Amino acid sequence: MAEKKTANSTTTATPGGRPVRWVSFVGAGPGDPELLTVRALELIKDADVVVTEHAAHEALVRAVRGLGDPVVNEETGEITEVEGAPIFLDGGFGDDEQPLTAAARGKVVVKAAKTGNRVVRLMVGDPFTFGTGPEEAQACVKAGIGFDIVPGISSVTSVASYAGIPLSDRQHRDVAVVSAADARIDWSSYNDCDTLVVLSAVGRIDEVSAALIEAGRDPETPVSMTRNGTSTEQQTIVATLATIAKEAKAAQMAPPAIVVVGKVVAQRERLSWFETKPLFGWRVLVPRTKEQAPALSTKLRSFGAVPEEVPTISVEPPRNPLQMDKAIRGLVEGRYEWIAFTSFNAVRAVREKLEEYGLDARAFSGLKIAAVGEKTAQHLAEWGLNADLVPTGEQSAAGLLDEWPAFDEVLDPINRVFLPRADIATENLVAGLIDLGWEVDDVTAYRTVRAAPPPAPTREAIKSGKFDAVLFTSSSTVRNLVGIAGKPHATTVIAAIGPATAKTAEEHGLRVDVLASEPSIEDLVSALADFGAARRADLVSQGLPVTKPSQRRAGGRRRASTK
Repeated sequence: MAEKKTANSTTTATPGGRPVRWVSFVGAGPGDPELLTVRALELIKDADVVVTEHAAHEALVRAVRGLGDPVVNEETGEITEVEGAPIFLDGGFGDDEQPLTAAARGKVVVKAAKTGNRVVRLMVGDPFTFGTGPEEAQACVKAGIGFDIVPGISSVTSVASYAGIPLSDRQHRDVAVVSAADARIDWSSYNDCDTLVVLSAVGRIDEVSAALIEAGRDPETPVSMTRNGTSTEQQTIVATLATIAKEAKAAQMAPPAIVVVGKVVAQRERLSWFETKPLFGWRVLVPRTKEQAPALSTKLRSFGAVPEEVPTISVEPPRNPLQMDKAIRGLVEGRYEWIAFTSFNAVRAVREKLEEYGLDARAFSGLKIAAVGEKTAQHLAEWGLNADLVPTGEQSAAGLLDEWPAFDEVLDPINRVFLPRADIATENLVAGLIDLGWEVDDVTAYRTVRAAPPPAPTREAIKSGKFDAVLFTSSSTVRNLVGIAGKPHATTVIAAIGPATAKTAEEHGLRVDVLASEPSIEDLVSALADFGAARRADLVSQGLPVTKPSQRRAGGRRRASTK
């Protein structure tokens, strides 16, 4: 390999020319993981070592890389990291739990880079904006270690945007940024500035506001303070220079927070968009299979919710694979006229079995395909298959039967249907197809098994009302959640994907608040969002503070009748 000489050391270079001893200073943005840049995502996925700066950074890396949390042995306390996880180093605090200086952080980064590992130094906001990035990069230069900078979205601008406050408009063009951590600030030099963004001001807001007034600012100048900006814990208060210290104390505001001073703050009343999302800050329980939960969680986040996935069902192969093997051979040999898919799991099970035999979608040539709904049909389309029959009305087994053609001896050369299903599926579809003159090979393609109980804190949160809502996507999710974690608290909003799921919830003593108009994830989440929006509007119309369901007093909600 080529050798790259530096003034301080010799660094081995890769074939592509980049030194092995290398650090990427990556801006992680202000908090919302969706604000990461494409380059940041690439580097986080490939990193061997990640030097963090904020408590949330490790969770961010795990989410980006699709990793679970480390496993803790309850008896010994020994921690076992999951496969594929990088080495995490704390660049924010030392062993004494005190904040590290810029020099100390630089030493952590340099030491990690000298191992030859791919090192990512995650930094809040942007590495070169109000951070220690420049000092740490200088430490790399001194040690002969190469580095690159991946800019991130700075909290200076993004937090204000998430609060619905434009830092500038046609009437207010000048913007200044100052850190209150510097005690030697001449506040009078900012008098002519339309908008002033103040960092590190929470603990000194009384001094800062008094100094600005003394320097000539109007005491009635609008001021905002936003803590935990861009996260679902974001909180914004609006006051004036004369009252902001009192309001901040009453709201128990704490760092990290951004203060904006200027007339632009008044626009928040009309432009607030993030904190007014229908499910903003709601902690929503998602009891689904591990594979299916992420799609539901993504949809919930778009409405401002904080989803927490708790697998209640584990999808496993059938105990006896011979029945499935025989059916797949029959499919290839032309034994069937139709194949009916009633779930995503059925599609996946058949696909995996075909791939096991070295086959692909061409095995369906000449076969008619039915899908229970649009989502199942979409999964088939991703496989390159177009469903011949999808219910136009109710998207369920009953809806599929309503539109299934009767067997015709003249038009149908074969009278047999392949029905790959779960081991606990009902017999209604089979009986209905037989009534229409078809012979059915009802095959167990997969088993649904109750998952292991969630951790004790999650179980306690479910039973004590710490969740604002729970989404039930099937009757089995209801039964299994209650079985492994107990009943959701009376204050928790219950949302069901369809009438059958709602009936099961009621049988378990739960009153269903939200019912999807159509049995799909999108409609279920949208129905919950509509519920949240209506609830918010009702509170606002009554002049009441907008609270979450989990903040209601005990006894404020009821159980379903058990008559």
